[in-house]
Amino acid sequence: MSCQSILLMAAPPSSRNLPDRSPPQTSLRPRLVNRSGSKTGIVRVGAKMARWRDPYHLLLTLSWVQYLILTFISFVAANALFAFLYLLGGDGIANAQPGSFPDAFFFSVQTMASIGYGAMYPTTTWANLVVTIEALTGLLGLAMATGLMFARFARPTARVLFSKNAVITVQDGLPTLMLRAANQRHNQVIEAQTRMTLVRNVTTPEGEFMRRFYDMKLVRSQTPVFVLTWTMIHPIDSDSPLYDLTPEDLAEIEAEVVVTLTGLDETFAQTIHARYSYIASEIQWNMRFEDILSRLPDGRRAVDYRRFHEVVPIGDRF
Repeated sequence: MSCQSILLMAAPPSSRNLPDRSPPQTSLRPRLVNRSGSKTGIVRVGAKMARWRDPYHLLLTLSWVQYLILTFISFVAANALFAFLYLLGGDGIANAQPGSFPDAFFFSVQTMASIGYGAMYPTTTWANLVVTIEALTGLLGLAMATGLMFARFARPTARVLFSKNAVITVQDGLPTLMLRAANQRHNQVIEAQTRMTLVRNVTTPEGEFMRRFYDMKLVRSQTPVFVLTWTMIHPIDSDSPLYDLTPEDLAEIEAEVVVTLTGLDETFAQTIHARYSYIASEIQWNMRFEDILSRLPDGRRAVDYRRFHEVVPIGDRF
């Protein structure tokens, strides 16, 4: 039985006991897009790890904890290296104990950071030469660290909340796939655009297996202003890649609905993007989203984000 016939039978509001059309429970399969939207679930076998060949990209994509730890280790390692260089030249630092690594290390820290307390200073040509090299190294390192910190802070990010599940309900007499998105910032995303794609397993007539992408047409794929919430609607008509598919079919073909959203953030004045995905077990059949819009006594509209992820059977009307 097709998904259209299943939903049309369940559509009347008087129906209270709908058949359970939840997708069968299957083992968790790797996603093309993780729920966080940050990474893919693809394992690259045989590909050389070339992250260190692109250090700028690596330093921008590290987590803040990893970045700070790497910065600390680099700073300590650089000063330790220059401390050894100072010790190679013998007793070249005034007021430092001869052969003392801690004194040489802390003198290097003062030199690299341009602190210049004055208690210790170079007294030999070798020490002055090392100071010259370290001063230049510290200047370049400070410029690079400052630029990286600014780039990490200034990089535009999207705070878009997607519903944990998508639903298949009935709208205008057609089975319809719906999902919610919300702008979590108290600002506006200008000229927001969204795109929905079905990723599924396909076996060609030649017997070749592949994962194919199918565009899913939306009732409204763009909005001039994305302020609060946005319900993305895909009618499952004869042109839809979901047409005539059942929950079991979606699980069998390892279907994944990938959603992307882009727009111009008015605060950053830059383009932001967000992405999310839903596998077969996260698509709820014969359900609808709970209403979250209401009107306050003073006439203003309110959005209840506490019920943002809640769904109810399509037969229930309040």
